[in-house]
Amino acid sequence: MMESSKVIVIGAGFSGLVAARELQTAGVNCEVFEARDRIGGRAWTDDRMGLPLEMGATWVHWFQPYMWGEITRYNQGIHTSPADNDAYWVTQGKVRKAKEGEADEKMMPALDVIYEGSDRFFPNPHDPLAILRDEYGADPNDVEAFKQFDHKSVMDIVNEAGVDQELQDMVEGFWSAAYIGDPRTGSSLMAKQWAALSDHSHKLVDEINLRFKLDNGMRGLYENIRDDLRCPVHLSSPVTKVEQTDSGVRVTLETGEVKEANKVISTVPLGALTNIEFDPPLSGDQQRVIGDKWNSTGAKIWIKIKGHHKIIAYAGADYPMSLIRSEYFMDDGTTVLVGFGADHSKVDLNSIEDAQRIMDTWDLGVEVIDSTGHDWVKDKWTQQVWATLRKGQFIDGWSHFIDSESDIHFAGADFAPGWRGVIVDGAIQSGIITARRVISQLREIGKL
Repeated sequence: MMESSKVIVIGAGFSGLVAARELQTAGVNCEVFEARDRIGGRAWTDDRMGLPLEMGATWVHWFQPYMWGEITRYNQGIHTSPADNDAYWVTQGKVRKAKEGEADEKMMPALDVIYEGSDRFFPNPHDPLAILRDEYGADPNDVEAFKQFDHKSVMDIVNEAGVDQELQDMVEGFWSAAYIGDPRTGSSLMAKQWAALSDHSHKLVDEINLRFKLDNGMRGLYENIRDDLRCPVHLSSPVTKVEQTDSGVRVTLETGEVKEANKVISTVPLGALTNIEFDPPLSGDQQRVIGDKWNSTGAKIWIKIKGHHKIIAYAGADYPMSLIRSEYFMDDGTTVLVGFGADHSKVDLNSIEDAQRIMDTWDLGVEVIDSTGHDWVKDKWTQQVWATLRKGQFIDGWSHFIDSESDIHFAGADFAPGWRGVIVDGAIQSGIITARRVISQLREIGKL
């Protein structure tokens, strides 16, 4: 008889839950340990303002292949966010107004410049670094350009292209929200990969990231995945140490309890890996990336205002919020809006006064009556928002956590080859990829 195999999964977000389900399907004995008192990670549906609001990831689409598979598996419905809003943007201290479609058209020349080259750089967008491999046979000029664009931001590109200031201000607002960090310090290759994942169409980039929501919220998926698991999922169980041993891996919990396994899959966000001691220490490249952190320093807010208002509004990265849009029109005559900003320290997400100042950015004359959100950067178990990359980190960053030579593996949206950012697809993809890699290794050593 073969010796029974065991894998410990750290984290019960989408990546951890999907990895555990994949392991379970292959007959691997596993346990999941989650630091929080809930599952879901940065995809968290919470009941606030009389609605099931997404504190983190929100939008889904059939062009998110891994997410759509889960939607199909668990028979979940979707609905659209409001469209045809009145669009507002701030440029050189003045507020401009148009219809949403007109504003989108106005931005297109600048967005086209940002996306330029996406077809050459990412012929297979789920293999984002293929162009750097010799066997790919890429044009050397494209390889060099690819490397250079990793050290340029989207704002560097539009500035160098001579795009006028008003368009620069508009796209700065858009990409502050998309990166949920300063678009002046993020790698432009992220934007180009998003274009490649969206058939090189800005209309699709916008639709995939900001249009369709789950009828039952993200919890309609992550709770179903958990319910399919036969293995234990331990909540309020932070892991403090992971040790590679001669026979496998030893995991120490905050309580002092020690667990042993053949393999470990950590789905902890990069920003929170400092909570865990690794023995032997992680590689120099991994420690450097952890120390540098991602570019995701921003915040997401929900604001309720009096009256029904169809609004989408943009402002630069230095404003408390860079994008606000209407999401729900309530029966009591109020509107609930969602907003994104580049710097979490600029706003108290639960302050009505701060939310009123945000809405006053565009001289809208609306009255705020409630405000809420979750500061993911201040959250001990994330210390970041989504996994958006700094200049240089597209090539020299997330990939250092792939193809582990030890029994300690990393998964999650932070390390996904496909979609990362404001959607969950990459987390699911990474959970599957890493679990299958572990399953293969266990079979090779006769543990499965």
